Amino acid sequence: MFYEVEVRSHIRVPPSKFKNDIKTSILESLNNQFSNFISKDLGLVVSVSEVISIGDGVLIPGDGAAYYDTVFKLIVFKPEIQEVINGTITEIAEFGAFIDIGPIDGMIHISQTMDDFVSYSKAGVLTGKETKKVLKVGDKCRARIIAVSYKELLNPKIGLTMRQPWLGNINWIDEDIKKQKKEEKEEKEK
Repeated sequence: MFYEVEVRSHIRVPPSKFKNDIKTSILESLNNQFSNFISKDLGLVVSVSEVISIGDGVLIPGDGAAYYDTVFKLIVFKPEIQEVINGTITEIAEFGAFIDIGPIDGMIHISQTMDDFVSYSKAGVLTGKETKKVLKVGDKCRARIIAVSYKELLNPKIGLTMRQPWLGNINWIDEDIKKQKKEEKEEKEK
């Protein structure tokens, strides 16, 4: 889920930035500080959206930079357990598939790709034995988040499943909807 959060922090502005407008300098410093920032509490920072207020600057002896008490807003992506997301398959491996869900990739274990026995081909395709459903790189999919780990803070892990109704390859979902509508129509005609 994407959120906009308000944060307060002391932002360091180096002396080389003193010639610029203070708001511009602080925005540059914020973007440098929070680019690719990941926190278990905040999630993954996507961007700095707004500088709300800037307090007086404080100089620290021996540093030369000014520190400004600043309130600002961040756009963050914080994956939530049970959240349904859309994405694109970026890689297929023997153990599952990786799906681009925006600021990060999630992983779908092979056992969570579909309700079927799934085989992997060296061509990079996962195929269901009974259903003959195929999952390959570039497929648009819908999945549910079932695990989030910040054990490695710089490399958080997102576990996904597509083994629930209305999840999986978008083409499979479209086929299921058509099939359901056809069955409902046939039922009404009886």
